[in-house]
Amino acid sequence: MSDTKKYVMTYEGVKKLEDELEYLKTVKRKEITEKIKVALGYGDLSENSEYDEAKNDQAFTEGRILQLENMLKNATIVDESEIPTDIVSVGSIVKVKDYEFDEEVEYSIVGSAEADPMSYKISNESPVGNALVGKKVGDVLEVIVPGGTNKFEILGIRRV
Repeated sequence: MSDTKKYVMTYEGVKKLEDELEYLKTVKRKEITEKIKVALGYGDLSENSEYDEAKNDQAFTEGRILQLENMLKNATIVDESEIPTDIVSVGSIVKVKDYEFDEEVEYSIVGSAEADPMSYKISNESPVGNALVGKKVGDVLEVIVPGGTNKFEILGIRRV
């Protein structure tokens, strides 16, 4: 029996994946088809690096399309109006004091499919995200991260 992974996502995250899927199916597929046609015109396929590159690009793109379709099919969308403001959950924006860097940071808690740490969007499955979920303003927590242990204090919780 296979357990299909459910992807918890915000509406914004679903929209972003839908846009990427649409781009791959319409624009990218046509570009790759053209590259393959051009490469076939070069003759012998055994020494045709353009053809090999186009076929690899095609395989990667088709794999990504399948991945996106699976994620969207198994997505559970968080209703942003139901996101609590007294407890951290997926869809929350959490203001924390990071004791290691002695600074205040705001993290958006998102599902794993839409995580982007460089934009402070952290997954509910990441060490920090997982530790924050379920906590309240004023809670102080220590989180084991790859670089050691970080200490955070929750200063505020809000919705998008």
